[in-house]
Amino acid sequence: MVATLAEAIRVTSADGAEIGCLRMGQGPPLVLVHGTGASHARWLPLLPGLAEEFTVFAMDRRGRGLSGDRPPYAIEREFEDVAAVVDSIYGPVSLLGQGYGAVCALEAVLLTRNVQRLVLYEPPLPRGLPNRPHGLEQRMRERLAVGDPEGVLVIYLREVIRMPEQEINAMRASPAWEPRLATVPTLPREVRVEDSYRFSPERFEGFTVPTLVLVGGASTPFLQEAPGAVGAAVPNVRIEALLGHQHTAIDNAPEMFVDKVIGFLQGQQATAFSAE
Repeated sequence: MVATLAEAIRVTSADGAEIGCLRMGQGPPLVLVHGTGASHARWLPLLPGLAEEFTVFAMDRRGRGLSGDRPPYAIEREFEDVAAVVDSIYGPVSLLGQGYGAVCALEAVLLTRNVQRLVLYEPPLPRGLPNRPHGLEQRMRERLAVGDPEGVLVIYLREVIRMPEQEINAMRASPAWEPRLATVPTLPREVRVEDSYRFSPERFEGFTVPTLVLVGGASTPFLQEAPGAVGAAVPNVRIEALLGHQHTAIDNAPEMFVDKVIGFLQGQQATAFSAE
């Protein structure tokens, strides 16, 4: 029902790229920024709950779905994309980012004054992305060249996210698999972004936006580095562990995830760095 009420909109980013969003629901505005290997469809498990409380803007990051693209690629253009969407909305906006999209959301807050609250789900910090295995990008491009997008996606999930095989198989059997396959051409450029991007805590001096960082209690170690990195840079932060979950709590526990997001955005104050 939520999906049938969605309206497609487009915003022009700083470099002229058209960034598309699905807008749905009623209430204060909430922008959603998906991670690598995904599109706005990444948020489908959460939309029924979120759209009851917020006007949700589920954006497609550049190069997929409703959004255009413009070479050359740089992650900084994605920061500008998020800021452009936020600034196109009247009034203070809440922002939720997952994975690579959480990095884009965090950095976008430095480009706009229109964000009132920020939720980050496992941003791959402190180095932007984990060290990639040897030959990763080449193997991905080889799979793309022979028309094997599923092989590319499995390489990413297995070697970058380090997702257990049972979770990969569960994802393959889920409705999320086909939308992920459609985004595969963007994967090689995102796994190499660590060559040009480093998280710089000093850039966040004076950062005042209340921030919630969610991290899976069973996630791989490089993802569990994120709370400490953000907590050291952002003064007004709350850290919550999703016990027993990894990088796919959106799929495996959507009601719990929505409850945590709504509770924070509707008034639970992030007043100190803490870990649970």
